[in-house]
Amino acid sequence: MANLTQAKKALRSSERKAVYNLRRKRAMKDAVKEVLDLVTEKKISEAERRVPEAYKAIDKAAKQGVIKKNTAARKKSRLVGAIKRAK
Repeated sequence: MANLTQAKKALRSSERKAVYNLRRKRAMKDAVKEVLDLVTEKKISEAERRVPEAYKAIDKAAKQGVIKKNTAARKKSRLVGAIKRAK
C-alpha cells in the first residue's frame, strides 16, 4: 500500500482509469466479435452494416491509448479481410 499522499492519489487515479480502459476494450472486443460471428454465419450483408460500429469502437480504443495505432489498423484490416474471404 502507498504511504505518501501523492502515491495514494495516483493509485486512486490509476484504478479509475483502469475501469475506463476495461470498458473501452470490452466494447471494442464485443463489436469485433459481433462482426466475425456474422461472417461465420454467412450473413455478409449484416456484417458489412456492422463494420462501421466496429471501426468506431477500435478507433476510440486507439485514441484513448487502450491499444496502439498499428494494432487498431491491423484489427480493421483483418475485419475487412474476413468479410472479403467469406464472399
